[in-house]
Amino acid sequence: MLTQGECWGAWGLTEPSAGSDASGTKTVAVEQDGGWLVNGSKNFITNASYAGLCVAVAVTDREKGNKGITAFLFEQGMPGFGPDKKENKLGMRASDTASVVFSDCLVPAENMVGNRGEGFIDAMKVLDGGRISIAALSVGCAQGAYEAAIRYSKEREQFGKPISSFQGIQFKLADMATEIEASRLLTYQAAAMKDAGKNVTKQSAMAKLYASEVSVRVSEEAIQIHGGYGYIKDYPVEKFWRDSKLLTIGEGTSEIQRIVIARQVLGKG
Repeated sequence: MLTQGECWGAWGLTEPSAGSDASGTKTVAVEQDGGWLVNGSKNFITNASYAGLCVAVAVTDREKGNKGITAFLFEQGMPGFGPDKKENKLGMRASDTASVVFSDCLVPAENMVGNRGEGFIDAMKVLDGGRISIAALSVGCAQGAYEAAIRYSKEREQFGKPISSFQGIQFKLADMATEIEASRLLTYQAAAMKDAGKNVTKQSAMAKLYASEVSVRVSEEAIQIHGGYGYIKDYPVEKFWRDSKLLTIGEGTSEIQRIVIARQVLGKG
């Protein structure tokens, strides 16, 4: 259904008390009647309001820690499963984000995704790939802000000439261009390694960390170049800035990326 474009999909990992510590999942699944009875909730789930299918993880063996977490497939209309509160976000407002709730939801045994107890391990692999996507999104957001700043700097005149002729603006644009290019190359490297079937834990974290933070910096500088006009909705750069901030949070915060990278370079991953 998903690959044929017949419905939207969603993925449920984050919970109210399990964000950066994804292993702290509270949603629980208990074997019952040839299936699994699931109770709990997930929040900040993309496409939650519209998804026809949702893969979410739940604790099946509490005493095994993160090796006791299993993934299940939930279908729209399944009794005890559905979307809840839709979030009113700062940015990325065109992307649906909401909570999902499991209330005595009986999931058939065949809806288990992967092996029992390997849901957390599989989720970490999903995040490796997802971080490359966030890095690519970050590059695109930064590029859009940069191009808007270029256009405006050539059109806006002060003291009788375009502000692009001032060295202070030129230096900003030079730094923006350089950081975007570095972000793009990190993203390409991670994506190429992923396509080649290589381990990308370090490279995806590096690309996501650097590109997302560059996106925020570039968007902020684009606002600065626009001056007061950058702070109003008549120009696009305020939206780029609002959208960019989520990129340093989703799929693992910048702080988590630094932990992942440090473990990799120290051989503790």
